[in-house]
Amino acid sequence: MPHISHTALWTQDLERLREFYQRWFGAGSNQKYTNPKTGFQSYFLSFDKGPRLEIMLAPDVAERGSGQQVGYAHIALSVGSEENVRSQTTRMQAAGVPVFSSPRTTGDGYFESVVLDPDGNHVEITT
Repeated sequence: MPHISHTALWTQDLERLREFYQRWFGAGSNQKYTNPKTGFQSYFLSFDKGPRLEIMLAPDVAERGSGQQVGYAHIALSVGSEENVRSQTTRMQAAGVPVFSSPRTTGDGYFESVVLDPDGNHVEITT
């Protein structure tokens, strides 16, 4: 039966993005993979449960445009409870992490907030 093994994000600052997910979500990391011929570099980040997140850097990756785009919308990370969503969001906001939407129950019944990682990707913090 197919399942999601990992999802991947391009970045222009691999170490900054890795540190964000390690600091705020306890991600574990493998050793950096580097292809000396192409300049491609990546880390696989692991969480307590679920698929891994691959963060990747390559010399020819450009900044993305502004606004909503077709494709990747957000990553959702579960922190276990509504109180954990609230406290995680509060700690991150106090540290200067941009909060896109404050903790709330959505129309489809999820309790979540959304913060932005250092590259502006939406990170949904949910129960």
